[in-house]
Amino acid sequence: MFHVDTWKTLCSTAKVTAPTISHTPTRSPWPVFAVCATAAYLTTLDLSIVNVAFPEILRTFGSTNADVSWIVTIYNICFGSLLVVAGKAADQLGRKRLFTIGLSVFLIGSALCAIAPNLGLLIAGRAVQGVGGALLSPASLGLLLAAFPPERRTQIVAMWGGIGALGVASGPSLGALLISLTDWRAAFWLNLPVCAALLVAGRKVLAETPRVQSAHRPDYAGALLVTIALAMLALGISRSDVWGWGDARTIGALVVAVVAVPVFIARQRRHPEPVLDLTLFEHRTFSVANAGGLVFYAGFAALGLNSVLFLRGVWGYTVLHAGLLSALAPLTVALLAPFSGRLAARHGFRRFVTVGPVLVATAMVINSMVLDAEPSPWLFVAMGELAAVGIASFIPVNSAAAVSTLPPPRLSIGGAINNTARQVGSVFGITLLVAVLGTSTSLGELVDAHHRGFLLVAGLMVASAMVSSLRTHRA
Repeated sequence: MFHVDTWKTLCSTAKVTAPTISHTPTRSPWPVFAVCATAAYLTTLDLSIVNVAFPEILRTFGSTNADVSWIVTIYNICFGSLLVVAGKAADQLGRKRLFTIGLSVFLIGSALCAIAPNLGLLIAGRAVQGVGGALLSPASLGLLLAAFPPERRTQIVAMWGGIGALGVASGPSLGALLISLTDWRAAFWLNLPVCAALLVAGRKVLAETPRVQSAHRPDYAGALLVTIALAMLALGISRSDVWGWGDARTIGALVVAVVAVPVFIARQRRHPEPVLDLTLFEHRTFSVANAGGLVFYAGFAALGLNSVLFLRGVWGYTVLHAGLLSALAPLTVALLAPFSGRLAARHGFRRFVTVGPVLVATAMVINSMVLDAEPSPWLFVAMGELAAVGIASFIPVNSAAAVSTLPPPRLSIGGAINNTARQVGSVFGITLLVAVLGTSTSLGELVDAHHRGFLLVAGLMVASAMVSSLRTHRA
């Protein structure tokens, strides 16, 4: 699952990249902002909108949770594994060019999802969407920075990031409304006219930025290795309930994932433009923040999907009812996150990145003990708000801590790696949740399965707090 913090991380690079981008204003920059911010909204909207559509897609194709979970997992895999190389490619090929390519790819992926006659094509369409989102995201930020004068960039990019965050928050409610009026395919049909309008507008209002000359291409093969490793790991774990842990297919998938890791690391040590700059992990704060963030976002992704499936499967809520109940917590996160960032700047990172996950874990433990087959919407909302406070405490602070000790020339790549860790964590979280939920044949088994899901989230959050507490630098 993509997050509010994705856009805050990209925005955090503005002060670093801004001085290298020339600004020659010839017309109003606001049309550029409109195009870039709308694209940001679409890519984040489609990450959260599919959660509420999950049960409908299950029924349409008669599939299992393990199979349908790939519509969430594959987007995160493709987006996360390509984000760093896409940023470098945008510099070398031209940001307008890559933005146009990415938006076109995203449109094609949305069309494939909308018309998909089977689950396989739907998953393929989501993969294409993830590739498109990864291509256009760093390019759109670069275009936005070039359109505004240096003194306006921090304010404007913060606004752009806020609109991207709004996509995450509005996904459940907007998706629920669309699905209740038509069906789940409407969530993807919506993208087609918007993408087409952005392509037309982009040709008119976006100006190409100067290309950065480099003797080396980005490490596309390294990005492919990351994709293979994550996909095989997710496949082995998510299908273990069906195949069995001792099955040759499960073992084979996990072996491929394990082997791909040292091959990838060896390649990163040799390549002049690596996907993962291993020297950054010599900074202890950077390493701890990314490790803690990866585990946190595994829990965060599992929390979102487990909550929606609980509302729909156990309490039998309609898609609209579930979407509205699920929308409040993300809105709270979006409202509170800026305040926690400011407070952490005064009082230090450590207490926020430690207490935040503990609050989420507390809410999840209470959910596992109290929520049952009898609907208790007010308790669900109350625990969701407690979790939201914890999430808002962690999100901006972890992102800032990750780059707090890096030298200025490394901030941009450090932020991109932090975001990649976030996507990897989301893949782990969804995969582990699917394995924990298993296959239930009765309401009692379903309740127990979701209780295990809540406890999984709690365990991941406690682990994140323990890792994050190791941070020693105060910034």
